[in-house]
Amino acid sequence: MVSPVNTLMGVREWLMLLTLSLLWGGSFFFIGVAVLELQPLTIVALRLGIAASVLWAIVFFMKLFPVVDLKLLGAFLCMGILNNVIPFTLIVWGQTQIASGVASILNASTPIFTVVVAGVVLSDERATLLKLLGVIIGFLGVVMVLGIPNANDENSFLAQLAIIAAALSYAFAGVYGRRFKAMSIHPIITAAGQVTASFFVILPICMLVETGAEFDRISAEVWLAIAGLAVFSTAIAYVLYFRILESSGATNLLLVTLLIPVSAIFLGWLFLDETLAMEHFFGMGLIALGLSVVDGRIWMRKTNA
Repeated sequence: MVSPVNTLMGVREWLMLLTLSLLWGGSFFFIGVAVLELQPLTIVALRLGIAASVLWAIVFFMKLFPVVDLKLLGAFLCMGILNNVIPFTLIVWGQTQIASGVASILNASTPIFTVVVAGVVLSDERATLLKLLGVIIGFLGVVMVLGIPNANDENSFLAQLAIIAAALSYAFAGVYGRRFKAMSIHPIITAAGQVTASFFVILPICMLVETGAEFDRISAEVWLAIAGLAVFSTAIAYVLYFRILESSGATNLLLVTLLIPVSAIFLGWLFLDETLAMEHFFGMGLIALGLSVVDGRIWMRKTNA
């Protein structure tokens, strides 16, 4: 039986959520750089292989020694397929056809799917009208921040469907990952196990489907993008991911996708001299409102006042 979670997040959980949004917001940029020289499955395999090495280094440094059995290995495999193999591959392929901004806004539909999935299969995360309203408000904020993309030759319909399918896979992963708490598995071991399982799934597929990459001809910029994607946007991000999942639940965790486009705009302003228009501020306000509605604390205080 899965232990209940506290669906009202504290300051610590909010800080972890914001940090995770920054790390995952950068992943769309890193992928955008990597697809210029590498094929999609190669990017996914490199991302997972490097990230797994980093995570196991952390496991050994912390002297964490899990008791591994077939049940745990099966859980790692299922989680890895739902949380890495399927969405990573679909998103990277999608970004070869559509802009990263379009991919991120479609990825922001993840909480919509998660509210439905979690509400159906988890007894302690039943969807409420207030939570659903908050998710919808937040999604409208994302639309306002990025704007409605214009249809053109690059915005392939299949690529957009691929990103939506990735979002659905993330939603199922967020719900499935709750079982690791009942297994009393440390979040870092959970991260390392599912990333490693993903790597062993994607590696043979990559070798069969794609032609061999000429690694000696890959530019330094692409290698840096792969390193950032693997270390920051995967290894470190997943440590935070499983900590938030364990303490705050699937629906709250997947709200990070609403913040990813905002963090991407902020990083662009900070490092690339990009400016924010008024609609960006309005959009971020809607996102903040949506998150507060889902969290519920402010509204419950007003109701009880």
